[in-house]
Amino acid sequence: MHAKLSVVALSVAAAFTLAACGQKEAPVAAAPAAPEAKPEVVVKLGHVAPMTGPQAHLGKDNENGALLAIEELNAKGLEIGGAKVKFELLAEDDQADPKQGTIVAQKLVDAKVNGVIGHLNSGTTIPASKLYFDAGIPQVSGSATNPKYTQQGFNTAFRVMANDVQQGKILGEFAAKSGAKTVAIVDDRTAYGQGLADEFRKAAEANGLKVVANEYTNDKATDFKAILTKIKSTKADIVFFGGMDAQGGPMVKQARELGLQSGFLGGDGICTPEFMKLGGAAAEGQYCSLPGMPLEKLANGPAFRSKYTTKFNAEIQLYAPYVYDAVMVVADAMKRANSVEPAKYLPEVGKTNLDGVTAKLAFDEFGDLKGGAISIYKYEGGKLAYVETLGGTPVVVEEAKAAVKEAAAEAKEAVAEVKGAAQAVAGAATAAGTEAVKAGADAVKDAAAAVKDAAAATKAAVEKK
Repeated sequence: MHAKLSVVALSVAAAFTLAACGQKEAPVAAAPAAPEAKPEVVVKLGHVAPMTGPQAHLGKDNENGALLAIEELNAKGLEIGGAKVKFELLAEDDQADPKQGTIVAQKLVDAKVNGVIGHLNSGTTIPASKLYFDAGIPQVSGSATNPKYTQQGFNTAFRVMANDVQQGKILGEFAAKSGAKTVAIVDDRTAYGQGLADEFRKAAEANGLKVVANEYTNDKATDFKAILTKIKSTKADIVFFGGMDAQGGPMVKQARELGLQSGFLGGDGICTPEFMKLGGAAAEGQYCSLPGMPLEKLANGPAFRSKYTTKFNAEIQLYAPYVYDAVMVVADAMKRANSVEPAKYLPEVGKTNLDGVTAKLAFDEFGDLKGGAISIYKYEGGKLAYVETLGGTPVVVEEAKAAVKEAAAEAKEAVAEVKGAAQAVAGAATAAGTEAVKAGADAVKDAAAAVKDAAAATKAAVEKK
């Protein structure tokens, strides 16, 4: 029996083997080819600011703004020219020194950067801009405000904030409007400080103010008692300072120590937390200006402040939002040109039309920001309190909301008219027949047109704001 089972088993096995041999072997499906990896291109953006010396806190603030922009761009996984793009920041310290500024500018040119963000100071930005122009490298500054920067005829030079002609004019008008009759002017002899002071002087005199003193210092000074003593004898109503917070803070403090009770006014260089820290109680009640609108009043401002403070565990000092916008201008131009090569995307920079953090970003024929606004602030309770904005056409959250709300109310009213007209049609059909129906239909048509007009008004209000 065992033998029979073995024979049967062998027979069955043989049958299966023969059957298998009689069939074609099923082909093995080939594994799908892995998608070809796209090439990656590194885009090097130079960034220059004083990272050492009295203005190092502002330099770090600028660098943080650039780093935040680059981090966001890299997170998006951008593709330009068929390649994945990775942005890298090549940061340099120019120490706020014009000579050092040209040294590090040449270093960035030799490194073949794709673009430059900066410099912070006008005094270093202007001489460096010639090197970038000669190399054909786009340069976008988020803080250099001296008019000369964009008046040299360099098609590579741009800035994303109002210049000192705009700022000096507003400050001069504000000083006159405050009721002052006389003013003493102090500047630090830098391109920024002197340039702003010169523009302020023109505007102040044009508005009837008398300049009773012109004094000078430098951007490394710490003792201002000699020039303040001279100013005290003039009994000037206002002291205007063209310079940065590292000098402005101690200056206002020493003025009060000398019994000088003149008001103190300056530009963006002293509109910082550091000015209040260095000036102490003497900073209270003084005024300064900043290009643009307060972040809280801008559509993208509050989100930027939140991201900045969360990432760096620090408050914005001054120019970080503008530097962030400068980086985004360069990236946007590259995307539109579909190239990261300076020669190819440079023409697109001038065509920028971008909703930035600080403003609607667009440039005039010189590379200056169109419609630059200037805001006035007052130091109150250890904080900067917003006073007013003059010039410019910024996107303001509150105004936009109000315009939309008003237009929506008009639309609602028009809809109510449509409903009323429709009811009139029904009543007319019952009471007066065809002629009344026709009249009611005309009323519906007119009300519908009103709805359409209100909707158009809503859209226009939003686009305008």
